[in-house]
Amino acid sequence: MAEQTGTAEETGTPSADWHTVGDRIDTLIAAASASGGAVARERSEELVRLVVDFYGAGLERLLDLVYEEGRLDDGVLAALAADDLVASLLLVHGLHPYSVETRVEKALESVRPYLGSHGGDVELLGVGDDGVVRLRLLGSCDGCPSSSVTLQLAVQGAVEAAAPEITTIEVEAPSEEPAGPLVPVDSLFSRLHEGAAAEGGSSWETVPELPGLEPGGVTRFTAGRVPVVACRIGTDLFAFEDRCARCELTMEGAVLARRLGGSSSDGVLRCAGCRAHYDVRRAGACLDEDGLHLAPLPLLADGATVSVSVPVVVAP
Repeated sequence: MAEQTGTAEETGTPSADWHTVGDRIDTLIAAASASGGAVARERSEELVRLVVDFYGAGLERLLDLVYEEGRLDDGVLAALAADDLVASLLLVHGLHPYSVETRVEKALESVRPYLGSHGGDVELLGVGDDGVVRLRLLGSCDGCPSSSVTLQLAVQGAVEAAAPEITTIEVEAPSEEPAGPLVPVDSLFSRLHEGAAAEGGSSWETVPELPGLEPGGVTRFTAGRVPVVACRIGTDLFAFEDRCARCELTMEGAVLARRLGGSSSDGVLRCAGCRAHYDVRRAGACLDEDGLHLAPLPLLADGATVSVSVPVVVAP
């Protein structure tokens, strides 16, 4: 085997930080297109496809060999599925050991402690052959004026990360909540802002800079005395309290990356201080240490403005 030279930074492929490799590949392809035009981009994309197919065939053969040796037991399969890097590669090549339904249920289990802390839960109703996942939200966020929004942020993010091949997530609201008349969006925002103090100690704050945030962008701001960090994945906006759960510092300098082998709809927020990684769509769950997560904040958009729900901080 030829000896490798150069550090991870020198080669541009930091092996210890595989979450950012997907973005690095996209950057290189874009650079090839900018300098060489459409033909260069097509060749770059073909090269990536050939490499992915080559390693996919190798992974499949590796699993076959382990199975033929009688060592691909439930324990080994569980270990493979539990490793984020390995699991993402297996997903890309259609080799994941668990079915879509099993992965969705495991994803729901991962967010149930967070949902329970807000007085909520979720039930898997089924996964259709057409890739539609049907869920039912149970309970509510205790004292939060936007319980359904908060729960759906956590649940939908976890499901999409565990099973990127799904096409749609249909979420039913808790059946015990009465179905009142439809309220116009403008009226809803007015009520939220005016009645914040009576809704359990939270307030909705309009954030002018959020509608213009570019995909892949990260921004920090203060809303109602609460420091907030927000990011955009595609057309979706996400907001969290601006405090890393591991080092307990602000997320200043945080970057948004994509998991290796992940789809363009997922995202990982990396703390610049301790380099902890947080799954944006899984309510900010930490990928490096179990039990840690960022504190997600609900968002509401009316097409022109975006508001974030933050805890009311009483001035000393």
